[in-house]
Amino acid sequence: MATSPLSFQPSFHARSNSLPSRQHPITSQIDENLNRLRASQSASTSSSSVGHQLNCLQDLYDSVDMLIQLPLAQQSLAQEQQRKLVEQLLDGSLMLLDACGTAKDALSQTKECTQELQSILRRRRGAEGLANEVRKYLTSRKAVRKAICKALKNLKHMENKLSKDGETRAVTSTLKQVEAVTISVLESLLSFISGPEAESNSTPWSLVSKLMHQKRVTCEEEEQKTNEIANAEATLRSLIKSGSMKPVEHVQNVLENSEMCIQDLDEGVESFFRRLIKARVTILNILNC
Repeated sequence: MATSPLSFQPSFHARSNSLPSRQHPITSQIDENLNRLRASQSASTSSSSVGHQLNCLQDLYDSVDMLIQLPLAQQSLAQEQQRKLVEQLLDGSLMLLDACGTAKDALSQTKECTQELQSILRRRRGAEGLANEVRKYLTSRKAVRKAICKALKNLKHMENKLSKDGETRAVTSTLKQVEAVTISVLESLLSFISGPEAESNSTPWSLVSKLMHQKRVTCEEEEQKTNEIANAEATLRSLIKSGSMKPVEHVQNVLENSEMCIQDLDEGVESFFRRLIKARVTILNILNC
């Protein structure tokens, strides 16, 4: 058998029937990007860590683009016995695009409501105008959270299905690893945008439930310190409860931080979204040739 310039070392118990052990520089780059992303999963769920994961994901897909441009990789993906696996990857890419779309919509809605609130605070339209806009913001956040919950369920379904897949060849196995880490990053992103669940107005709890609730609230308060979007929502809820207009400067600062966070994440999601579409189009073209 002729020596191939490619080699992959996937974690899906894959074996290569056609690609020997010598490693191509692109596969080394993909391995490095995958390892960076896996390591970042243990980091805190701050906006900087989520932004870092998006940047790493963009680098990973730049490497994937170079991989699937290689003639040998294209030959592997075009094989008839690989067709079902490649079609599964294409179906997965559609679900990833849907999850990205949910994230983009959520960021856009939250940003729009944030800017409206900032405008009202600058114009000093009074407590009533501010309260109405805050309620619109909180209603929008509730809708966002509902959409994100659906997207997270779809990603979890993908994740479970991916873990049950059997042996595959080298190229498709590498792309499955990429898909798996992409799911993980999008889950982190969507969870960050959603933030912790708002405190519910439920019936009286048992002592155990109260203790569990206190622990959850403590965790949520810690998360709000590193999540600018969650911090803005918590601040606005507190404002509604107090009915006070006094901490206007503080609210303005919190909303400004939230808007900057949203802007950074939106740019990262948009950049990754374009790379994901490019990868999907390339694989479609390979399959249809």
